[in-house]
Amino acid sequence: MDQASSQPSLQRSVGAITAASLVVANCIGVGIFTTPGFLARDLGSPFAILAIWVLGAILALAGALSYSELGAAFPEAGGEYVYLREAYGPLWGFLTGWTSCVIAFPAPIAAASIGVSAYLSHFAPLLSPDNILWSVPLGSLQLQLSGGQIFALVIVWSLTLIHISSVRHGSRLQVGLTVIKIAALVAVIVLGVALGTGDWGNFQSGPEGLVPVGALRNGAVSLIFVLFSFSGWNAAAYIAGEMRQPHKTIPVSLLAGTGVVALLYLGLNVVFLYGLGVSGMSGVLQVGEKASLALFGPVATHLVSAFMALSILASASAMILVAPRVYYAMASDKLFPMRLARVHPRFQTPAAAIVCLALWTSVLVLSGTFEQLIVYAGFTLVFFSALAVGAVIVLRVRRPQLVRPFRVPLYPFIPLLFLSFSAWILIFTLRGRPTESLLGIATVLLGLPLYFYWRRKLS
Repeated sequence: MDQASSQPSLQRSVGAITAASLVVANCIGVGIFTTPGFLARDLGSPFAILAIWVLGAILALAGALSYSELGAAFPEAGGEYVYLREAYGPLWGFLTGWTSCVIAFPAPIAAASIGVSAYLSHFAPLLSPDNILWSVPLGSLQLQLSGGQIFALVIVWSLTLIHISSVRHGSRLQVGLTVIKIAALVAVIVLGVALGTGDWGNFQSGPEGLVPVGALRNGAVSLIFVLFSFSGWNAAAYIAGEMRQPHKTIPVSLLAGTGVVALLYLGLNVVFLYGLGVSGMSGVLQVGEKASLALFGPVATHLVSAFMALSILASASAMILVAPRVYYAMASDKLFPMRLARVHPRFQTPAAAIVCLALWTSVLVLSGTFEQLIVYAGFTLVFFSALAVGAVIVLRVRRPQLVRPFRVPLYPFIPLLFLSFSAWILIFTLRGRPTESLLGIATVLLGLPLYFYWRRKLS
């Protein structure tokens, strides 16, 4: 299943710092700066909001521990595609790879690009996703094109060109953006609490108590939003085939990156609540901008909006670096067009795979709304992440002699914790958001005929 020896291959040039920065950059992006408004609307309690972020952090760390065992055992490019292929067989590997290619990465990249446009519209209103330039009714639907969508396309293709140019350039970009991002977030949290004009009374519970009835009813979908914000916790696993000393680098980068993200998320939510309260956050897409206005006034809002746009841009960049490695792994196994397994002879990057990702992401930018993209992507992300974590248990039973340089502590309780909450999320999201959930399921099932086509072609 390897490429011909005459073809160039991916080089092991990525260290722990770059890998951890990918985790941080993938996670801290569009989700944390946009979804808290949806959580405030659906949960209605400061305690419930903070509690669900703590729960999300626990689940992300449980997932990171599980992926550390899998990644150290299979240090190859492709992430979940490799783990499901080894645990359940090539069909499940193909379906998770197919889903990563058409939903799990392109939809968050599209949402992030739209999010950058939304924050930059603070300076240039023409870039707002609400600035509709063209609209055509299409039955019960409305086909629209906004200034935000056009600028999102510019973002996608600019980042694509950068990551085609070389892994070194992309890695340096990620590390630099991540360092700036972490430093600025720490400054926002510390200055917001120390100098901001917020109100600690915003943390008092309302008449419905710590956990309102609506929070219980909307908890599963809310956790989808939280896990979407944490969805980059597994990012380093996808580039395992390009890591130096992957047996050590994978666990260190996954756990360190996820831990940093968890602390920053909790701090940011405290600042958002301190500045706006639940009612001020409720339903607001650009919650970071609104919170900075409340805390620091209009002058600081300019800086915070620019930083948040930069932060989301870093997230999109990280995903564009990571995602093509799935295309590459599947094409190397001859389950995708072989062109996608080619490494550019000069740039040493999977250039064709990167372009393929950009093309499909552009379609999603033009077709989806922000919130629908999150739920659409989030449902399938949770499903296949759960299957990958379950692979830890399956492989422990089926292949006990497999060399495991890293083992999940407290096995099997940590994988079972992740699996239990994943099942709860999937069931209740299917009931609460059936359209987006069924669309995600349908997209997965569309991979079945493609799998059998490529299998026949291979044989």
